[in-house]
Amino acid sequence: MKYEEASKRIEELTQLIEKYNYEYYVLNQSSVPDSEFDRLMAELTMLEEEWPLLKSPNSPTQRVGGEVQSEFKKVPHKRLMLSLGNAFNEEDLIAFDRKIREALGQDEIHYMGELKIDGLGISLLYENGELQYALTRGDGVTGEDVTANVKTIRSIPLHVKEKRPFEVRGEVYMPRSSFEALNKEREANGEPVFANPRNAAAGSIRQLDSSIAAKRNLDGFWYYLVNARELGFHVHSESLDFLEKQGFKVSKDRRKLVGASDIIAYMKEYTQKRRTLGFDIDGLVYKLDDIDEYDTVGYTAKTPKWAIAYKFPPEEAYTKLLDIFLSVGRTGRMTPNAVLEPVRVDGSLVQRATLNNEDFIAEKGILIGDIVGLHKAADVIPEVTGPLVDRRDGTERPFVYPNECPVCGEPIVKIGPVHYCKNPHCASRKIEGITHFVSREAMDIDGFGPRVAEEFFNEGFLKDIPDIYVLGTHREEIKNIDGWSDRSIDALLESIDKSKLLSLERLLNGLGIKDVGTKSSKSLARHYKNLDAIKDASVEDLMKIDDIGPISAQSIYDYFHDEYNLGCIERLRQAGVNFEYLGTDTIDVNSYFYGKTIVLTGTLEKYSRDRMQEILEGIGAKCSGSVSKKTDIVIYGPGAGSKLAKAQELGIELMDEATALNHLSRLSE
Repeated sequence: MKYEEASKRIEELTQLIEKYNYEYYVLNQSSVPDSEFDRLMAELTMLEEEWPLLKSPNSPTQRVGGEVQSEFKKVPHKRLMLSLGNAFNEEDLIAFDRKIREALGQDEIHYMGELKIDGLGISLLYENGELQYALTRGDGVTGEDVTANVKTIRSIPLHVKEKRPFEVRGEVYMPRSSFEALNKEREANGEPVFANPRNAAAGSIRQLDSSIAAKRNLDGFWYYLVNARELGFHVHSESLDFLEKQGFKVSKDRRKLVGASDIIAYMKEYTQKRRTLGFDIDGLVYKLDDIDEYDTVGYTAKTPKWAIAYKFPPEEAYTKLLDIFLSVGRTGRMTPNAVLEPVRVDGSLVQRATLNNEDFIAEKGILIGDIVGLHKAADVIPEVTGPLVDRRDGTERPFVYPNECPVCGEPIVKIGPVHYCKNPHCASRKIEGITHFVSREAMDIDGFGPRVAEEFFNEGFLKDIPDIYVLGTHREEIKNIDGWSDRSIDALLESIDKSKLLSLERLLNGLGIKDVGTKSSKSLARHYKNLDAIKDASVEDLMKIDDIGPISAQSIYDYFHDEYNLGCIERLRQAGVNFEYLGTDTIDVNSYFYGKTIVLTGTLEKYSRDRMQEILEGIGAKCSGSVSKKTDIVIYGPGAGSKLAKAQELGIELMDEATALNHLSRLSE
C-alpha cells in the first residue's frame, strides 16, 4: 500500500470508528456488531504501526491509554473556571429569580435547568477540529493537564466538525454500574474500596498511568460552551444543541424553564428522580438562557449572578457519639471533634465530625454517649445535627473543656466561644503551620501533605517552617522510613526548591499570619513589593491598603515584631526563598487609569478580559462587573451589548481596545 492510500484508509477508518463510538457511548445504540468494530480497530492499529508518521495523537487507538507521566503539568485557564453560588430551598430559588428580574427590568425570565453531576470539573479546548488539551478545575485560575486520561473516555470526541477554536466545560463522572464493578474488583484484590463514585472518578482522572484511567469506564456530561458568543450564539440552550451536534454528550434531562414556578417544579421533579438515574447528582443548576444579558446581571468576586446551583437536602444518618477530643490549629484555635461509631453518610464512611466550639455543643445539647443525627453540610463536610434525646439511657455525660492544652500542657484561654492554646511552640500548632505553608494556596509543595508534615515533625526533621528547606540533610534518615525511596525523595526536594521561586504573596499566605488570607496577602505584596518593606510598616500605614483593616493590620505588625518570627524569616532568606513580588504591576499615579473604576465588555483581542483586568488592577485601577454611576470608563470590544448601551445612556467615557492599549503601551506582558 502506498503512502497516499494508507493516509486515505486511516482517515476512513478513523471516521467510521468515531461514528460507532458516538453511537455506542453517547446514543446508547450501535449499528454494527462488536466483531466488526474490533476488526476496524485492528486494521487501524496495523496501518498506524506500518505508517507511524500517519498516526495522530487523537487517533481512536490512543483511547486505551498507556502514557505514563511523572507529574501533571499545571496550565493556566484561558478564562477563570468560576464556581456557582448555592441555593438550599424554595425561598433561595425565588430570590434568585427576583434578583435577575430586577437586574434586567423584565417580568418573565427564561432559564435552562440542568442536572448538577457529582463528578470532577474538566475543561476541554479544541482547535482546527482537534482536542488540544483537557484541564481540571484546580483553583479556578490554574488547572492540571489530564489530557492523556481524558482521551480514554470514549464518549468524548477527539475530533469535531467545528474548525474554529472553542472551549467546552463539563463534568467527568463514574456511572454507578462502573463504580460497583470497580469496588467489587478492589475488594476481591484486598484493596481499599472507594467511598463514592465522585472520589473514584477524581482518583481515576488523576492517575499518572493513563492505562489505569482507561479501565475505569468513566463518562462525561458537557454543559457550557465558554466562548459561545464568539461563535455566534446568544442563547445558552442553543449552544448546548450545538455541542450535541458536535458529538458531545449533553444531558437529555436539561429543560427550558420560564420563571420561578418552572424552576421549583423542576427542583421537585428531580428531587424525586435523583436516585433512579444511572449516575450521582448532588443538585440542579439554573442558568439565565440569554447569554447577552450575562454581563448586565453581573458577577461577584467568585461566582456569576446569572446562574445558581440548587443543592439537595443532605442525607441524614444516626450513630453513637463515642467521645469528643480537641484538635489544635496553626493559630492555636482549639476545635472539639466528635468520635463516632462508623456510619455511611451519602456514600462515605464517617467516623469524625467537627463540633465547632463550646457554644455549638451547648446550643445543640450534645452529650458524650448520645445517639446523634449526622449529615454532610453542602454534601461534603460531615456535620452533627443534634442528639436524639428520647434515646438516652442515663449513661451520657457532658464534655468538659480542660484547663490545659492536650498537646503541650500549656494553659488554655477562651476568647468569645473559642478556646485557644497560646503557646506558639505547641507541637500541634507547628504541624498545622507547616501543613498550611506547603499547601496549594501557599507554597504549593507537591507530595508534602499533612501526613508527611506530621511524620517528619515526629521524626525530628522539622521543628518549624524554615526546616523544610534543609530537609536534604536528612535524606538518608528519610530513606529508612517505609514508603520513601530515592525517587520520591528527589521529587519532594525538587518541589521544595521550586517553591523558593514563587512570588511574595505565596510566602505571605504561607507564613500563616493571623487574619491574613490569600486576598490580603496579594494586596500586601502588590503594595510593598518586598517582605522587608512590610516588616518595617506601621499599623497606620498597613491600614491604608485595600483589604487590610485595623485587626489584620495589628496582626501583621505584631507578627513582624516577634523575635521568633523574625528569626524564621532570616532563615528563609538564607535558604534562598524569594522575598520579592513577581507580578507585572507597575503602579503609576500618573497613569490614565490610576484610581478609576473600569468595566470591560465584549471580546478583547490582545488580552483576555481576565488578563486585561489583572493588568489594570496592577497599575492602580479598580475593575467592576457592572456599569453604574460610579463607573469612570467602559472598555469595549466586538459583541459588547447592554453594558455598552447603559454606559452611553449614563454618559460614561467609552474606550475601544486599541485606545486602551495605547494607554498601556509602557507595560509589557
